[in-house]
Amino acid sequence: MPVVRILTVLWLICLVAGCQKPETDSGSSETRSDSAVSVTLALNWLPEAEHGGFYAALLNGTYQEAGFEVEILPGGPDSPVIQRVALNRVTFGVSNADRILMGRAQGAPVVALMAPLQHSPRCILVHAEAGIENWDQLQNVTLAMSDAPAFSHFLRKKLPLTDVKIVRNSGTIAEFLQDKRFAQQAYVFSEPIIARKQGASTKELLVSDLGFDPYSSVLITSEDWVKEHPQQVQAFVNASIAGWKSYLENPGPVHDHLQTINPEMPRSVLDKGVEALKPLCLDADGTFTGGMTQGRWDALELQLIELSLMEPGAAAHVQWSQPAN
Repeated sequence: MPVVRILTVLWLICLVAGCQKPETDSGSSETRSDSAVSVTLALNWLPEAEHGGFYAALLNGTYQEAGFEVEILPGGPDSPVIQRVALNRVTFGVSNADRILMGRAQGAPVVALMAPLQHSPRCILVHAEAGIENWDQLQNVTLAMSDAPAFSHFLRKKLPLTDVKIVRNSGTIAEFLQDKRFAQQAYVFSEPIIARKQGASTKELLVSDLGFDPYSSVLITSEDWVKEHPQQVQAFVNASIAGWKSYLENPGPVHDHLQTINPEMPRSVLDKGVEALKPLCLDADGTFTGGMTQGRWDALELQLIELSLMEPGAAAHVQWSQPAN
């Protein structure tokens, strides 16, 4: 089934059936202020380093000082974040730029607010012993890679993949650890660190080096919420940016908390993960802004159109315009 049709089916299922609300994380035992605005933030995966700045804003009181009572909702595989935001089931969400554009192309009225990860953490994980030093050498391996993500379509079109057998990604590194000619999709701040922790010698091929580099962990909300609450959107974005700056400077308290809500993620992986994550978050001058440019959204849209994943038009007005003071 074509990817566009799959997205349409998922959208209709979510629209008809609604979305279940998972366990929430308020991150604080303090009594809610009557004047605070209660909002929800849905993650696109289990709580990890890629969400650290949002948790920092929650834990250090930045959201509360900005006038919000925030519940963070952990995600998981195929979490329908964009659909939930579009349907106003949640106030805010976290997703990646390619998914945001494809969602908008399917009619999801969501808006991108800020981008903590300026560069994609997506990579292909290979064994150092395989002798694969660059993308041209990715051959004669078994590659575990999902069909749905846009990056997988990009790799299939961009690379010859000579003698590469593509298999379904299991979501674990078990097979990778057993076979030196096995490669798999990964995030640079997660699976490679876990693999090295278990004794593997690894090499990571960044998909961004091939020219596919969508913003990641993007904060989104609905067009309705932007229109009805522009000043609150501004306040939430400012608080989130402050949270990310705090996390990148001092991740320890956030990692303490993440261990309590995602105990399967080793603390050492979180600590090493943020070091791999930090360069992806900073601008060329070494500062964190969370900013976005229309040029990059337009370029990404063209790539997705060329991959037959969407029709034109989604990039227009995808970025939130800050209200005038």
